[in-house]
Amino acid sequence: MKGVAVIARAAALCAGLLVLAACATLPPAPPTGGHHAPKIELSADGRTARLELDVLTYNIEGVPGRGGRAKQLREIGDQLRRMREAGDGPDIILFQEAFSAQAQAAIEAAGYPDLAFGPSRKQRRRLPGAGPRSGHKWSKGELGLKLVGSGLVIASVYPIEARASEPFSRRACAGFDCLSNKGALFARIRIPGAPDPIEVFDTHMNAQGASQVSVRRHLPVHRAQVFELFDFMREQHDAANPVLLGGDFNMRRSEPRFGVFRASQRLQLVHEYCLQDPTRCDVRMSWDGDEPWMDTQDLQLFQSGRRVTVRPIRVESLFDGRPGSPLLSDHDGYRVVYELSWPTATSRDLAIGAQER
Repeated sequence: MKGVAVIARAAALCAGLLVLAACATLPPAPPTGGHHAPKIELSADGRTARLELDVLTYNIEGVPGRGGRAKQLREIGDQLRRMREAGDGPDIILFQEAFSAQAQAAIEAAGYPDLAFGPSRKQRRRLPGAGPRSGHKWSKGELGLKLVGSGLVIASVYPIEARASEPFSRRACAGFDCLSNKGALFARIRIPGAPDPIEVFDTHMNAQGASQVSVRRHLPVHRAQVFELFDFMREQHDAANPVLLGGDFNMRRSEPRFGVFRASQRLQLVHEYCLQDPTRCDVRMSWDGDEPWMDTQDLQLFQSGRRVTVRPIRVESLFDGRPGSPLLSDHDGYRVVYELSWPTATSRDLAIGAQER
């Protein structure tokens, strides 16, 4: 009887998600307009230009059928809009779990001029998959169909000049995570005055215990998703450009997951960069222990380009329950301010070239 009850609960969940998915179609990206103009500063000797880029990664818990979320999601949109209008909002936001219509409405209400949306419910992977071969656990949501999309959105005050997305392969999911079309989202963002665009990637990877399957099942799937994520990033990446990667990586307190992730790529982890030399970053959040990145699902990583150097200079939490920063999701927002710098000779060369053309 217990197995029948589990299957019944799964079926009820699926039915509810199907109804909600029908009204949660992602809107098309809006036309550009009303973009922000960055503040670019020169060094004392005039040889280097710099600007600050404020990036937030935020899982907003926009899960269809989860009660009590409508009010909090509206507040997320309102808070972000007020911050942006006051000149204190993030320049770029990497959202996860924007599954529901209310979540999408909250993102639109924030008023960012450019949006990019992640894999839709029906999108199929183009690149080779790395998922393990195994049977399905029907009672755990592994039904062979996707009921919602990826829930990924990138919002930017600067123009998004290119967009792409790629879901994880059909075998690269475990448990109830298989009901959403998780994957990765890419946006190439042009910051006025900077010599090169910045490449931004957003992802949401398979859960651990919340997937309702064993470690033996979800660990190989997460490993496959790591490989598929970086295959997608390599396809989209121009080696000349700086890179930011953020999202909900679902690696908290899992050394096996983090070990595979670390070994698969060369980007620098913001937590680790700031911890190596406390004078590098203004840390405005609580970090416990020697490896604070193991205490969270939400991470940001970075890599400099050929001309543009990237380094974190400030980190803090947002929407974390502090006064003036209400707790509005089951995740805090993770906010990193980066310094982007480049030789001014690069900017002059670009300006001369533009005039000659």
